[in-house]
Amino acid sequence: MNIKSKKKIIKGIVVSDKMQKTRVVEVERRVKHRLYGKIVAKTSRYLVHDIKDVSKNGDKVEIVYVRPFSRRKAWEICNVL
Repeated sequence: MNIKSKKKIIKGIVVSDKMQKTRVVEVERRVKHRLYGKIVAKTSRYLVHDIKDVSKNGDKVEIVYVRPFSRRKAWEICNVL
């Protein structure tokens, strides 16, 4: 896949591969609590397009933002790490 450097790329872990050509990827980010200052882990789940079904559960992947495929799916797998 040819990716321009301006597009947003994030890393995550595949948590579900039960759909055809779609994966659920969980991305964890760490943020500082604004009042108490403690570092808190927040997770987000993305529906990701995987046209060749190359990823499986537990794989670490890089995903890139692309034009929307459907209402909730607007990311695509670019690398399986």
